Amino acid sequence: MTSTFLGMPAVAPRGVGQLRGDESFPKAARTALADEQLRRNLGHATRTIRAKRAAVVGEVPDWEQLRRAGEALKASTMARLPELLVQLEEQVTARGGTVHWARDANEANRIVADLVRAAGADEVVKVKSMATQEIGLNEALEAEGIAAWETDLAELIVQLGHDKPSHILVPAIHRNRTEIRDIFLRSMPDAPPDLTDEPRQLAMAARAHLRRKFLSTKVAVSGANFAVAETGTLAVVESEGNGRMCLTLPRTLITVMGIEKVVPEWTDLEVFLQLLPRSSTGERMNPYTSLWTGVTPGDGPQDLHLVLLDNGRTAVLADEAGRSALHCIRCSACLNVCPVYERTGGHAYGSVYPGPIGAVLSPQLTGVEDNASLPYASSLCGACFDACPVRIDIPTLLVHLRAKHVEEHKGPSPEAISMAAMSWVMSRPGRFRGGERLLGLGRLVSRRTRLLRGWTASRDLPRPPAQTFRDWWRNRT
Repeated sequence: MTSTFLGMPAVAPRGVGQLRGDESFPKAARTALADEQLRRNLGHATRTIRAKRAAVVGEVPDWEQLRRAGEALKASTMARLPELLVQLEEQVTARGGTVHWARDANEANRIVADLVRAAGADEVVKVKSMATQEIGLNEALEAEGIAAWETDLAELIVQLGHDKPSHILVPAIHRNRTEIRDIFLRSMPDAPPDLTDEPRQLAMAARAHLRRKFLSTKVAVSGANFAVAETGTLAVVESEGNGRMCLTLPRTLITVMGIEKVVPEWTDLEVFLQLLPRSSTGERMNPYTSLWTGVTPGDGPQDLHLVLLDNGRTAVLADEAGRSALHCIRCSACLNVCPVYERTGGHAYGSVYPGPIGAVLSPQLTGVEDNASLPYASSLCGACFDACPVRIDIPTLLVHLRAKHVEEHKGPSPEAISMAAMSWVMSRPGRFRGGERLLGLGRLVSRRTRLLRGWTASRDLPRPPAQTFRDWWRNRT
């Protein structure tokens, strides 16, 4: 398929996650705020990650220049995305790989399921991947009778606990180590019965559990942090080594990648491989950086597939004001500094992409009205912009999406009616004087009045003064 892929009509994406009605962010956030254990887990984890990140970022004298370089590279890539994707396809194909184009989650899931069947397999091992979470790949494969085994420690915890991820980088951030031990004892058949909550013991139990899968499974599924159009090279960075096992041992490797992950040249990785580890895990470099270019006979996977996923991304690219959300390199730095995320956790967002970046990316992927409450899940404090390694101006994007929600909202809202009434009253001196006299009646309205309860639930409503300024002035003169 050629670059006309990006000119196709937008197909409604599935799998990103949507909030509707009673599932809005405010209601979910209130539930999360009432969970004291959750707040303790989140507070401890985010403070630890922030401290590690601050230490390693402080070591880099040209950090701001690196951020600006990352921002410029991403902006340039988005401007040339169609041609870069065609170049990537050509290079991957020339080196023995096969490229598939998926307009939405359904197409991507069908492609992967067909490839697994063609390999004669009924199970896959997986490297942690936000793209496969976005499309609901595990659930789609299960419906086809194919088992998907998560190999990242945090993803394994979530999978065994029949839970959902709550963080981009640390999916089980909402769990403490005692809860993790209990999950392993309950759901991991080969867990030692005397397993404690000591982190090393937990990691070793997971390692032993997964080793058999690494050695026996024929097919692996991965995401990609970057893809180099110049050479057809794919890159995955991770900290545990599970990714290296998945990327080298199975005969068939299927990579599902959002189309925005492409970079033009090999040298561009110099910038991103400095920005990403410091902003995500608080490390100077990732312990495991895996790069592969096509098929090498007798070494590594012999059947290589790349699935390029749109799923709403071309619609985001078409929005000049909103397209910078596609610059995200999935470091999660914005989550770790966000005062809203730190108190509510990722589940409250109802989306695969939580936190500040999720509040601007998910509504654009699905359509603002399907995630209308997410752009309001922010105090607009700007901490996310300060932390973002590619300088995505998330606060400005949030305001932009709030405006789109107002424009797309069907029918007048109570707020709009109130503002229109105030505008009418304040547009003429006589009306304004009459309004001042009526304002005195507000002293008789209690904060508990049903009419105002929704407003006063999160705002102060001062009692109107006993005397207006005009009356005060008249009495003094």
